[in-house]
Amino acid sequence: MANSASLSSANFSYVKNNIKGEATATYILGIGGLAKETLVNDAKQKMLTDNPLKNNQALANLTVNYKTSGYFIFYTTCTCTVTADVVEFK
Repeated sequence: MANSASLSSANFSYVKNNIKGEATATYILGIGGLAKETLVNDAKQKMLTDNPLKNNQALANLTVNYKTSGYFIFYTTCTCTVTADVVEFK
C-alpha cells in the first residue's frame, strides 16, 4: 500500500487536535439539498481549506457526525460535521 502509514509505533506526533469542517443541506418537503456523501466531502474540504496539511502530515481519528433538525417533513436541515486530528511523521 503506497498511501498508508502506521500509527502503531512512535514515529509521529500530534500537531493539531479536533480540527473540523461543516456542511449543511436544506430540504423542503423532503426535496433538495445534497446527498450524504456530498455533505461529507464538502465538510472535509472545508476542514482542509482551514487547516491545510503540510509535508509528512496526515489526518488521524477521523469522525463524521450528522445532525438533522427541522419542522417535520416541511423544512429540514442536515448538518454534517467532520473532525480529525493532524499527525506529523518523523
